[in-house]
This record gives sequence, C-alpha cells and structure tokens, in this order.
Amino acid sequence: MNNDQVSVMFATEEHTKFAQKICDLIYESALQRGTGIARRSPEYIIDKIRGEKAVVAMYGDRLIGFSYIESWGHGDYVATSGLIVDPEFRKLGLAGRIKNKTFELARRRFPYAKIFSITTSLPVMKLNTRLGYKPVTFSELTQDDEFWKGCEGCVNYDILQRNNRSKCLCYGMLFDPKAELKKQSWVTPYRTWWANKFRKVFHLK
Repeated sequence: MNNDQVSVMFATEEHTKFAQKICDLIYESALQRGTGIARRSPEYIIDKIRGEKAVVAMYGDRLIGFSYIESWGHGDYVATSGLIVDPEFRKLGLAGRIKNKTFELARRRFPYAKIFSITTSLPVMKLNTRLGYKPVTFSELTQDDEFWKGCEGCVNYDILQRNNRSKCLCYGMLFDPKAELKKQSWVTPYRTWWANKFRKVFHLK
C-alpha cells in the first residue's frame, strides 16, 4: 500500500457510521502514549462530521485516519484536535496529509480566527511548525471554559487543574493569520518537546 491509495477528504454524512471506530482509535492512541487526547463519544464525533468540521482518511471503504476542528470565543479561536492514524497505516506520511487538510478546513470555515493546538506529540509539533504555528503559553489560547472542560477525559486532567490551567503535559501552539508568517527554524519543535519534558520532571510531579 502506498500513500496514493489513501484519500484524505472533508468528512460527510456517509462517514458518520465510523464514529465508534474513530472513538476507539482515539482511545487506543491515548493509551499507547499514556497522555494526550481526551476520550470522545460517538455522538460527539457525529456532531463534528455533520457540522462539516471533520477530516477523514480512507483506504477504500476503510477509515484509517481522522481529525476535527472546533471554534471557541465566538469564532475568534479554532482548535484542531483528535488527529489519529490507524496503527497499521503509520509511517506513511498520512498524519501530515490529515493535518494539512484539517488546517485547510479551519482556514476555509474561519478565515480570520487564530488556530491553535495543544499536544504532547513531537511529530504534531513538527507539522504545526511547518504550517506557521508558534509555541505559546496557555494564557494566549482561548479562555473559553467549554474548551478546557473537554480536557476532563484526559488522564492528565488533574495536572491541568493543579496548575490553574496555566500548564500541563500538553504544549500550546498557535497560528495567527494577522501575524507575518515567517519561516521557523527546524529545531523549534524539538526545543518545544524537550522543554515539555523538563517541565514534566521538575514542575508537574
């Protein structure tokens, strides 16, 4: 199987039947990493698909990847979340294709919004950096309580609470369409990842 055999597209009503599988993939990914993506319900996933806020990767009739967007602060902020790839189809560059398509969806639906991501994944940080995201503190992200409530399903939610939502094991990254887009150094995602590791060891135990 090669990358050309996989279709990455905006999700439509026909993809709602994969909601449970998407939830299972999200949960399995979180278990493997021991952190990160909060659990989601099939109803939540269906809502994102029907709201034209999701991207899927399909290999024939098989769903092998997913991601979605959500708007916050009256559309001033958009989060890209839930990026997953079926373990059998990893290391093929699909995460990058899904991330790019999700970013395209966010820019189409909310062209003036700041786009942000919170993640512990170095590959995701690298993808974000290529798209023009910059590392930021949580204070520069949306302060919408409903967004942070979505972290309740994460195994590390207690860490976020103990630090008054100022930091956690996830790292914040932001794309601001109003800012001048500058090419960032290739070392930025690695610096971000290591900084997160040090914070975990020295501050969040």
